[in-house]
Amino acid sequence: MNPRHPLKAAIAGDCPRCGAHTLFDGLVRFAPKCRSCGLDFSSFNVGDGPAAFLILIVGALVVVGALVLDAAVEPPWWVHLIWVPIAAGLTIGGLRIAKAWLLGQEYRHRAREGRIAE
Repeated sequence: MNPRHPLKAAIAGDCPRCGAHTLFDGLVRFAPKCRSCGLDFSSFNVGDGPAAFLILIVGALVVVGALVLDAAVEPPWWVHLIWVPIAAGLTIGGLRIAKAWLLGQEYRHRAREGRIAE
């Protein structure tokens, strides 16, 4: 099978081995294994890297957006509450894509824990 582009596979939530849409078992929680080919997703270590970078990026975007909105139209304070669901949506959507992309890259490059030769 010809593998899809890593970003397209991450957006779709595809298994990196077979391409089935079985990577997630919730919004951002990986399934234990692929229901199609049996690839064990728990053997990959995605960690908290995507979350940390994403929070910094989304935070910067939301702050810049809030400042631009405030400078442009000077709305009442409660109008800025719109940034809460925007930040949540960007974080959850981005986290799903970032985690899937990183897992796909680990699979593609056969990344494993470091081992010391004895």
